[in-house]
Amino acid sequence: MAQIPVYAFTGFLDSGKTKFIQETLEDPRFNAGERTLLLVFEEGEEEYDFSTYPHQNVYLEVLDQQTVTSGELKALAKKHKAQRVVAELNGMQLVGDLYARFPEDWVVAQEVMFADATTIMAYNANMRNLVMDKLMGGQMVVFNRLEKGEDTTHLHKLVRAANRRMDILYDYLDGTTAFDDVEDPLPFDIEAPVVEIADEDYALWYRDVTEEPQKYHGKTVRFKAQVAMLRREKGNMFAPGRFVMTCCVEDIQFCGVPCKYEGAKGLESRSWVTVEATVSAEKHYLYQGELGPVLTALSVKPADPAVEEVATF
Repeated sequence: MAQIPVYAFTGFLDSGKTKFIQETLEDPRFNAGERTLLLVFEEGEEEYDFSTYPHQNVYLEVLDQQTVTSGELKALAKKHKAQRVVAELNGMQLVGDLYARFPEDWVVAQEVMFADATTIMAYNANMRNLVMDKLMGGQMVVFNRLEKGEDTTHLHKLVRAANRRMDILYDYLDGTTAFDDVEDPLPFDIEAPVVEIADEDYALWYRDVTEEPQKYHGKTVRFKAQVAMLRREKGNMFAPGRFVMTCCVEDIQFCGVPCKYEGAKGLESRSWVTVEATVSAEKHYLYQGELGPVLTALSVKPADPAVEEVATF
C-alpha cells in the first residue's frame, strides 16, 4: 500500500497558517505538480488564491475536525487521486484526535505550529492543554509578529517545557527570521560516574532518556521512583517511575522505565524506592519495536516519598 504524506499545520485562529500554506503552494520547489488534497478545518479571514499556484493540481475541501471520519478522508483522497495532503488544523481541537481518524495509508510527514507571539502566552494561561498538545508533537514552531530585538526567553521556555527537540523560528515584523539557538543544559551531569537525578528533575530526565536512549547507553543512574509492576514480566522486572504532569491535571500519567531486577517479585506496588541502575538502549515491548531505555538494577532500596508526588517540567 502506497503511503500518502500529510503536511499538518497547527495553531490558533489568525496565527499565520493560511498565509504560510498559500506561500508554500506558490513555491515551485514544493508544488511541482503533485496532486495535493488541501484540507481546511478552520476558516479564517484569509482565503486561498489558487490562481497564483504554478500547478493547479490542488483540491480544497473544508471539513469539520470534530466530526470528520476516516471513511470521509479516504473517499476524498480517492476522489482527487491525492498524492499528498496539506492540512490546516483547527486550533481549538486536539491534534491527536484527528490523527487517530486518518486512513491507514496516511503518514504525518511534518507538523508545524504557528503562533502569534503577542497572544500565545494568553492562550497558554487559559488553554494550556491545547497549547501543549500542539507543541509536544511538532517538528517546528514559528512565532510571528515579533519586534526585532524583542526578548524571546518566555517563548523559548514555553516550547522547551513541552518539546526539547522542536525547532523554533522567530518571524519578525521587518520581514527577517531567525532560528532559536539557545542551548539548554541539563540539570544533571550525564558524564558523572553515577548520574544523580534530583526529585524535581525526574520528568525532564525521563523525557530525555526516552527520546535519546543511546546517549545514556552504558551509564549508571540513581533516582527516586515508585514501583510499578509489568504485566508480562512480573518475576524479574518492574518499572520504577513517577506520575508526571505536562500541563494540567487531566494529562497526569505514570512514566516508568523497564528495569531488570531479580527481587522484583518482592516489591510492593506504588512503594517508593531509590534505584541505582545501568542503562542500555534496546528494544522492549513497551516501546513498540523502537529502541528505548532498559535498566539493570544495581540496588533497589526503600525510600521516603518525594516532596511533590507528581513530577512536572
